[in-house]
Amino acid sequence: MDAVRRRAWLVVVCAVLAAVCAWALAPVALSALGTGGAVATGTEAGRAGRQAEQLGVPSPDLLLTVDRPGEGGGGTGTVREDAGAVVKTLSRHPAVRAVWSARTTGNTWLRSKDGRSLLIGVRLRGTDKERKTAAPDVVAAARSAASGARVEPSGEVWTNREIDETIEHDLRRAELIAAPVLFLLLVLAYGSVVAALLPVLVAVTAVGCTLPVLGVLAQWINVSRVAVSAASAVGLGMAVDYSLFLLARVREEMARGVDRETALTAALRSSGRSVAFSAAAVTTCLATAMVVPVPLLRGLSLAGMVVTVLSALVALLVLPSCLRLLGPRVQAWDPLARWRRTNTGDDSCFWRRTTRTVTARPLLAGGLAVLALVLMAVPFTHARLGLVDERTLPPSASAASAAARVDHEFAVPPERVLSVVVTGPGARDAVPAYAARLNGLPGVAGVRVERTVRSAEAGKGEAAVLLVASAAPPGTSEAETLVRRVREESAPGAVAVAGRAAEIVDSSTAVCGALPTCGLLLAVGLMVLLGLFTRSPVAPLKAVAVAAVSLGAGLGAMVLLFQDGHGRAVLGDFTAPGALDASTLLFVLFITLALSVDYEVFLLGRIREEYERSHDNRGSIVDGIARTGRLMTSAAAAVAVSTAAMGMSHVALLKLIGIGIALGALVDAVLVRGVLVPAVMAALGPANWWTPQGSRIARRTAVRGMTAHAKEGEG
Repeated sequence: MDAVRRRAWLVVVCAVLAAVCAWALAPVALSALGTGGAVATGTEAGRAGRQAEQLGVPSPDLLLTVDRPGEGGGGTGTVREDAGAVVKTLSRHPAVRAVWSARTTGNTWLRSKDGRSLLIGVRLRGTDKERKTAAPDVVAAARSAASGARVEPSGEVWTNREIDETIEHDLRRAELIAAPVLFLLLVLAYGSVVAALLPVLVAVTAVGCTLPVLGVLAQWINVSRVAVSAASAVGLGMAVDYSLFLLARVREEMARGVDRETALTAALRSSGRSVAFSAAAVTTCLATAMVVPVPLLRGLSLAGMVVTVLSALVALLVLPSCLRLLGPRVQAWDPLARWRRTNTGDDSCFWRRTTRTVTARPLLAGGLAVLALVLMAVPFTHARLGLVDERTLPPSASAASAAARVDHEFAVPPERVLSVVVTGPGARDAVPAYAARLNGLPGVAGVRVERTVRSAEAGKGEAAVLLVASAAPPGTSEAETLVRRVREESAPGAVAVAGRAAEIVDSSTAVCGALPTCGLLLAVGLMVLLGLFTRSPVAPLKAVAVAAVSLGAGLGAMVLLFQDGHGRAVLGDFTAPGALDASTLLFVLFITLALSVDYEVFLLGRIREEYERSHDNRGSIVDGIARTGRLMTSAAAAVAVSTAAMGMSHVALLKLIGIGIALGALVDAVLVRGVLVPAVMAALGPANWWTPQGSRIARRTAVRGMTAHAKEGEG
């Protein structure tokens, strides 16, 4: 026993040292993380943007609006001087690659409709992170150059910077709000203050150790700072699940009269196996998202994978050591003991009655559950994929208000401009006729021939860059239709189209194109893992089918709340852009699926244990859910509390992540695991546990029985 305690102390001390070192390295790791990355890689829009920049027509990643408030039309000459001073100053700035204005390019689209404001486009050097870091210094230099004017920044870089800063602030506030509620819930679920601190220890250690790992991975992969919030949410959810199921199993074994060490060994053998398979299944779910060529989604998925693996390791190694060291003290300080009638791991009368009712009429109960989930999924039929922009910020945010002002005051806002690059022999001479054809397309507000050159870099000797103004903002069906029409229009050479609308079209196409491969890998991975876990090919098929129905319901809810804007009455005012950011939406779906698989593993594991003891299909379903129902609802409630606090954020992107995961966890734990799964399993009957090996054994047994019977008859 002394040797066991010494090993336990060694494990705990090593874990504490690792956590302390990890949190000490956290600032360095965070500084290595990037920003943005919502646009798919390897698309035509990306290639066209690089071509246009090589030909001297870059797209702005920082916009500066220059005006003199309070001056009339006579002040426009002064504004031109201010804009000229800004261009001259920024052209010498080391962080600026290119800077232009209406005066330097002759582009009248950079002048407001009343002539009182001018736009200056700025292209910064370096990576997304370096541009974001340099942006405040560039804006400060511009304001110093035009000290008598008002200079308002907007654009992608400035928007991403403000989104990151707002998310950081809102996450701290959400944690402060959720922490006391979550801890009270954990005390209620675990039965004591000491026990409630255990999942916090697991989460803090796992999330803390995740940060340096992400910092290292960020040297090769674009990992956004938003991944930190994702890691925190996933880590807390996995820590609560793993700790809760292990601790509840220890209590259950001890209630049978065995000592603590024997109970812990039995819990690790049963629930510990479920933890390992759950972590493998969750990691598989998130790993398949790496197929989608969107850096933001890949970074989010990578963070979820790392924190899941670390949560399982900490739960399986550190948590048992803590239980050995604490002994009976793990149940100390229960402030709710006076009102507590049962513990979380005890048999639940509510879930026993519910499951008996469901399994008595499985087709009716299952049909009603499927109907409810399908109705929830109906709004997904008009879902639209988009990209995150300034509309995810509240209208009062500086980047959002500046962008709204540009959209209102300028006839052709830069976000509506498509850059069309034409390359090929004779492209220069045919450009005027081509520009006239483009100008005649429906939805085109104007066309400018920005540059025609003879360029070896263009690939075919001659090239031209045209700017096409869309009458509709990006993200709308009209803008997407225009992008396709421009690409399909006959041209004097090869055509490539860039611009915000083109990025949205190409990113949506890339995501939708990767989803079949992603879904196939996901189905195969889950089938293999759940097949190994249950030793039956039927249970994995049922689990994948049920998960698909559950995901549809989550998708529909997010479309209804955030795309259509019906959640503003409950979640606070935010801008409904009419589309959902593709990477964020997919991440929420993968996390929801991961939680679904997590609950499925623990539920199936327990039901199978009961079935192997009794060989009574319905009885094992009732007993398994009665034992795990309260555990799953407690775990789902903990995830919902920790993530729903994000719904109070001022950033719609963070609202979507928090509310989406919370709704998915609750719907899956209550409606799916509590009603649909037992109904399906009851309807399938013994087929739930059919295996090819068992079928062969049954046939051999039947043949032996028939042979023996025949011999008896001959005798």
